[in-house]
Amino acid sequence: MDWQPFLLSVKLATLATGLLLPLMILAAWWISFGGPWKVAIRALLTLPMVLPPTVMGFYLLTALSPTSFVGGFIERVFSLRLVFSFPGMLIATLIISIPFLLNPLLSGFESLPRSLTEAARILGKNRWIILGRVQLPNMIPSILTACVLTFAHALGEFGVILMIGGKIPGKTLVASMAVYDLVETMDYSGALRYSLVLTGAAFAVLASITYLERRSRRTV
Repeated sequence: MDWQPFLLSVKLATLATGLLLPLMILAAWWISFGGPWKVAIRALLTLPMVLPPTVMGFYLLTALSPTSFVGGFIERVFSLRLVFSFPGMLIATLIISIPFLLNPLLSGFESLPRSLTEAARILGKNRWIILGRVQLPNMIPSILTACVLTFAHALGEFGVILMIGGKIPGKTLVASMAVYDLVETMDYSGALRYSLVLTGAAFAVLASITYLERRSRRTV
């Protein structure tokens, strides 16, 4: 069995989760203050969750292609072609993973007792100290949930990744696409082996995070 697709999948999921987490913490914190115009922003950021993968893939392929403004600019300035490359797959994964991080974090902020924030304000703490020392430590379960959802989704993403990255062995061929390739060639035993490894990895991640989440709830 070739382990390269699995390593590439783990690398993609880890980078997407790690890069997106601080941004979505700030976005969820900002949106949680409310306001009618923030409802529209929340809906826009959640849109990748409900759009068909082919639609999202088409939008991203159009935006990142060398003939587009964004893709063409990046290729001219940085000599980096985004389509059918790992950086392009990472950008696509970041975008489609936004709702999976944002929504649990929003639920975490909204579930915090207002008395925590009000007490910190009375003590003269500014909003950044309140965020870092009061709010975030009390929503660790929500942060863990957001991370595991994002990682698991990125690990098994197929449609958008296929349209942006293609199936280049050693470069853009992730585990989910390797299963598809094996099925296409009627290598069902190989597809089963890959599928079992992906299932085991997903189960291990979910079980570990569930355990850590339960421990954190007992200590918060």
